[in-house]
Formats: sequence, structure tokens, C-alpha cells
Amino acid sequence: MIEGPYFVLVLLGALASGLVAGAFIAFSTFVMKGLAALPPAQGIAAMQSINVAAVTPGFMAVFMGAAGLSSVVAVVTFVLWPDEGTVEILLGSALYLFGSFGVTIAANVPRNDALAKLDPQAPQSAEKWRTYVSEWTRWNHIRVGASLASAAAFTLSLT
Repeated sequence: MIEGPYFVLVLLGALASGLVAGAFIAFSTFVMKGLAALPPAQGIAAMQSINVAAVTPGFMAVFMGAAGLSSVVAVVTFVLWPDEGTVEILLGSALYLFGSFGVTIAANVPRNDALAKLDPQAPQSAEKWRTYVSEWTRWNHIRVGASLASAAAFTLSLT
């Protein structure tokens, strides 16, 4: 069984991954649907505002903290190579780092950056908004699954 500070790191990784999954699932299940139901100019303006507001110390501490914990836990696991939980810990770390953090950097942030440049009132922005909502949400579903699976893998390693 995992013990001591290592146990605490893995537990915090599980909790942080779960919190991130919760934030992401809110967007996948109702926030994006609500924004898509608005007239495009209003949806664009609202999402532009959300994207600015999301980069707060509270959310970033959890989001980046989960990435940091996943990295540290993976390195410690390679060094200690415990008798139990190794596969689950490494899987949890990889799922968060690649499926949540990596997808955010590679897929969601570039879409957010492109959205930030749109003029909500411009006629051509409406079609770009519909594409944004569809693509961004699809990638967000992947982040939900990866974060949740990461939390599950970390949790299983502790049993």
C-alpha cells in the first residue's frame, strides 16, 4: 500500500483531476449549450468574457496544480517503483498530462485565442461561432473523460 507523503501526493492528484473534470463537464453539459442557444453575437461576447475570467488564480491553481502533481507523482513512481499501484499511477498521470492538459494547450486554447479576435457584431462571426462551439465542445468532452479517468486511476492506485 502507498504510504506517507507519496500517498498524499497521489490523493491530491486524484482530487485535483476530479475537480478539473467537474469544471469541464459543466461546460460540456450545459454552459456551451446555453451559450449556443443565444444569438451568435451574444454567445461570442459571453464566451470571450468567460475565457478572460477563467484565467484566475483559483482555477489555474487547480488546473496547473493537477498537471504539476501528475508530473511529480509520475517521476516519484519511476524512482520508487512501488509494488502496488504503479500502473494506475502512471496511467493517471498520463491521462491528465496528455488528455486534459495537453488537449487544452493543443486544441482548446488555440480556439479560444481565435475567438478572442472575433468581432461579435461582424456578420461572418456567426458561422465561426457555430464551428467554434462544435469543435471546442468536442475537444472538451475528451478533457472531461481524460480528467475523470485520471482521477479514477489515481484513486484505484490507493486501494
